[in-house]
Amino acid sequence: MKQFCQSPGLESNLLQCSEVLQDFNIDTKTKPKVDLRITDEDKVYKTKMEFALKLGYSEEQLQMVLNKLGTDAVPNDILGELVKLGNKLDSDASSGRSNPRIINLRDTTSTDSQRSDSPLEDIVDDGNNLKPVVIDGSNVAMSHGNKEVFSCRGIKLAVDWFLERAHKDITVFVPAWRKEQSRPDALITDQEILRKLEKDKILVFTPSRRVQGRRVVCYDDRFIVKLAYESDGIIVSNDNYRDLQNEKPEWKKFIDERLLMYSFVNDKFMPPDDPLGRH
Repeated sequence: MKQFCQSPGLESNLLQCSEVLQDFNIDTKTKPKVDLRITDEDKVYKTKMEFALKLGYSEEQLQMVLNKLGTDAVPNDILGELVKLGNKLDSDASSGRSNPRIINLRDTTSTDSQRSDSPLEDIVDDGNNLKPVVIDGSNVAMSHGNKEVFSCRGIKLAVDWFLERAHKDITVFVPAWRKEQSRPDALITDQEILRKLEKDKILVFTPSRRVQGRRVVCYDDRFIVKLAYESDGIIVSNDNYRDLQNEKPEWKKFIDERLLMYSFVNDKFMPPDDPLGRH
């Protein structure tokens, strides 16, 4: 029995196992463990990245803004800086200067020569070729509220209309001060809809703040036209954006071709079947 327990073959196998375990222990002590957990900072950056990409900006543009404002910058400040950066790039391009490291979305998505001759015909027909939709939230909400109340339900009705027709890329712009409580001089109803649409990454609040008791609001019409133009989409609004048409000739042509007006019949959102009046 003693001889069996001290068998040379068995001792050899035990010695090999011992050496392997020893090597493993040394390996685990010397090699640092890789932490695969996603940090809160990663989640915050990812959220800001999705926010910027949805508005047509590149990751590098977002990084430039974060380098200036800091990684803890809030979405309103980020959006304001992105718009300033976009305007600077536009002016550089018009003056013949360019930064090869910055990607201009118009260069990668479409050009005026590539735009469809019948730009709105495919809105409800083909789910594979549907264009991005940019909704003027203030215009739609006030229209549904008979120009007396900011009716958030009107925005939801418009969004639902496009979702039911297989649209995926929908953005609604609303001034950030509409998150404030309803007041006699600024009535608002169904405000929880705004928070729900923001959570679903459909609604974007444009920056606003108070300076010495006065509200300073960014011009949200410029956000609407700029995003629709750069994403080759359509604008849902009953506003003609006359002032913006005078700013840039390409915007005038785009607004003429891509402005989708609408009506509300009670709680029914109704855009025209022939928006350009061709038939």
